[in-house]
Amino acid sequence: MNHILIVEDDAENNQILREYLESHGYTCTQAFSGSEAKLLFSMQKFDLILLDLMLPGITGQELVPLFSPGTPVIVMSAKSSLDSKVELLSAGAEDYICKPFDLPELLVRIQVQLRRQARKEDIPAHPEGTIYHYREWDLNPDTLELKACGIPVTLTKHEFLILELMIRNPRRVFSKQMIYEYVWGEEYLAEDKTINVHISNIRAKLKASKTDSYIQTVWGMGFKLT
Repeated sequence: MNHILIVEDDAENNQILREYLESHGYTCTQAFSGSEAKLLFSMQKFDLILLDLMLPGITGQELVPLFSPGTPVIVMSAKSSLDSKVELLSAGAEDYICKPFDLPELLVRIQVQLRRQARKEDIPAHPEGTIYHYREWDLNPDTLELKACGIPVTLTKHEFLILELMIRNPRRVFSKQMIYEYVWGEEYLAEDKTINVHISNIRAKLKASKTDSYIQTVWGMGFKLT
């Protein structure tokens, strides 16, 4: 039985979510602040987290990197702008649903994320112990760690998957659509800025090692390694 952490400071909404999800066979734990959610997350394992953004204590934006990678996060927010969605996806959230939303739609989104997580756990994408090497990069898929010139680089789950895809196919040019559909497993929207934001963030994190130039923009086509 899947265990879901509901992080929502509105007590009525939190209870509605709990009762609805438990009626569909899920086990739920409730948190009403960011600090409470952080404590609960440190004490037990959850299969998925429903996360409000506007929380007392620690905000939802601050919690996303803590939960990800490892646990799928669906953000619940009244902010509906594309920039807000891109920011949260860039931080590591798996999905984003705007308030107010229909409970059946939320249920479907939860089911999609749990199925995707189950496939990742059941079918390893690489032999255990594999380390990918590219020039001065060492990428460890088991620990989601990157070292550039021996310097540890902290990446979100999505940033890591982008680099893993490129390192495993170092001579290939990847379009934004190819990267998005591989990393997120969803249909790519042409106006979406997610990939540009992620590539920019990766390059910024690589500047200290002076390896940010390894990722080349191929204008009109996408990205490749140099």
